[in-house]
Formats: sequence, C-alpha cells, structure tokens
Amino acid sequence: MAHCGHHGCARPGRETLATIPNAITAVRTVASLGLGLAGIVQGSFTLLVWSIAVYWAGDFLDGEVARRTDRETRSGAIADIICDRLNVAVAYLGMLMIYPDLWLPIGIFLLNFMAVDGVLSLAFLSWPLRSPNYFFLVDRRVWIWNWSRPAKGLNSWMITAVTFGTKSVWISSAMAAAVLAIKIASIVRVNQLPRPDQSGCAALGATATPDPVAARP
Repeated sequence: MAHCGHHGCARPGRETLATIPNAITAVRTVASLGLGLAGIVQGSFTLLVWSIAVYWAGDFLDGEVARRTDRETRSGAIADIICDRLNVAVAYLGMLMIYPDLWLPIGIFLLNFMAVDGVLSLAFLSWPLRSPNYFFLVDRRVWIWNWSRPAKGLNSWMITAVTFGTKSVWISSAMAAAVLAIKIASIVRVNQLPRPDQSGCAALGATATPDPVAARP
C-alpha cells in the first residue's frame, strides 16, 4: 500500500508497536486497571473515580503525543481501542457493585461502549486509514457523530459525569440510550458505504495529493 499523501491515510512502512504513544497506552492501561481492581476489592468509589481519571488522562495523552510526534499507526489505534474498553469495563463494573440501582444506565452504556461502539471504532480498518479519528476522509457525518471532540466528550466523560454525579437512573439511562441510538445509526450508515481497495487513498473520490494540514479536523 503506497502512502497517498493525505495526513489521515495509513503508512504501512511506519507500522510498529514500539512507539512512545503505545508505551503511554500500556502504562495508563495498567495503572487504571490496578486502581479499578483495588476499587472493586475495597468497594471504594474514590479509587474507581481515579481509575476513570487515569484512563481519560492517559487516553488524551497517548493521542496527543502520537499526533504531535507523527507516530500514529493502525496497530496503535487498535491497541488504544481495546485498552479503552478494558479500563472502562473494570471501572463501570466496580461502580455497579457500589450503586446496584444504576444497573440500567450502566448496562446500556456497557452494551454501547463494549460492543456497538467497539465494532464501529474498528470499522476504520475497512479503509486505509490510520485511525477512526480520520474517518472524515471517508464520511464526515459519521465522523461528526462519533469522533469529533463533542462526540467523544458525550460518549465518555459527559455520560459518566451525569450517571455518577446525579445518580438518576432515568436521566442517565435516557442519555445512554440516545448515544446508543446514534452508534447504531452510524453502523448502518458505515455498512452502506462503498469500500475502496486497501492499496490506495481512504478519501473516496479524492485525488491522491499531499494534504497534511487541510485534512485535519
């Protein structure tokens, strides 16, 4: 696969797991996992909050370092997606043990994040993209719904803040269900998109000319 020149398109010659961003992913995953397991064993809301906070901070940091050092890889994106779900599953199941009355919003959120959003996030592999962050090269609407900054905020910290801040079953359930509906609609739309061959550019119909700046959201 030759690199077409678009900033978000894959560069197979630079694929490796041995990068600083991937090291950050590994460290934050282990740290968040340790805090989450300790929170479960001790029934500590504080430790579980720290587990989520470490996951969020590390997830932001590994992405920023990857972009700023130009070390984004498909393998790194896959590792990030998988590690995100490990950290979230442990923290949320710990929260469920402390707040069993919140089983409905937590259940909807886990169904979305672990299964539906997991499948959707890995759908970028059908195109020669570095990560789902560059899905706007394929379909801008799906990118806005899922990987723009507001969408990422809604899908992670906002739902968490509402669920464990208000502890309202119905408000948090409604919000989680709305996000789940968006994810399902996104999967339907992605499934209808034509797939390119993996040897060219991810931007369907675009000319393969260098565009490292304008392609960024």
